[in-house]
Amino acid sequence: MTSSLTWLGHATWLLETAGIKVLIDPFLDGNPAASQKAGDVAADFVLITHGHGDHIADAASIASRTGATVIAAFEICEWLSARGVAKTHPMNIGGAFQFPFGRLQVTIAHHSSMLPDGANGGAPVGYILTLTEGKRVYFAGDTGVFLDMQRLGREPIAVAVLPIGDNFTMGPDESIEAIQLIRPEIVLPSHYNTWPVIAQDAGRWAERVRHETAARPVVLQPGESWSWN
Repeated sequence: MTSSLTWLGHATWLLETAGIKVLIDPFLDGNPAASQKAGDVAADFVLITHGHGDHIADAASIASRTGATVIAAFEICEWLSARGVAKTHPMNIGGAFQFPFGRLQVTIAHHSSMLPDGANGGAPVGYILTLTEGKRVYFAGDTGVFLDMQRLGREPIAVAVLPIGDNFTMGPDESIEAIQLIRPEIVLPSHYNTWPVIAQDAGRWAERVRHETAARPVVLQPGESWSWN
C-alpha cells in the first residue's frame, strides 16, 4: 500500500494512507509560505500538536467544512468544540487509540501550548502513527531534542518529521542529535523558512543528515509530495 506526505508549508502536512486524508497542524490562510488555502484542503482527520496559532489557525474552519474529526489534547478539543467543531477525539500523553488510518500514540514535546485567545492548550505533544501495514511515522511537533527520543526509536521508525527552524524549536544542530537518537529511515524537515527568524538552508541540513546520521533526508518545497510503500 502506498502512503504519501505533502508539505503544505510551515508545519502543515497532509498524510494520505489507506484512502484516508490526515491533515496535521493546519495553518494556511495566514501562512506566507502555504501552497494552498484552507478552503481548498480536504481532510478526514485533523491532528493538532499544540495550541499556537501557526498550528491551529484553520483547524475549526476546515473541520466544520469537511466534517473531519479533530484529534488533539483534551483542552484543545474542548476549545474547538466551543467554536462549533462537531467531531473531536481528545487524547493525552502516553495514550494510544486505533483509528481507521492506524494506531496513534501521543508522545511528549518540549514547547508551550497557549491557544490564540490565551486559553490553556494543555500539553504540547508529538504523535507516532503505526500505519496499517506496520510502518511507524513520527511527527515531533514543535520541540527541542529530548533524551526520551531514544526510547521512541527502540522500535523502528520509517519516517520522522522534525522541526529545524531554530529560535522557537530545535534547529539544525539539535535536529541532527534528535535523528541520531530516533534513528529513522527517512527524515523530513519542518517548521522553517516561513519567516526570516526561522530561515534555514535545508540543502545544507540534508548534507549533514547524510554525513552525520544513518537516515535519508527528503526535502520538499511547499506543495510537493513524497510517497512510499
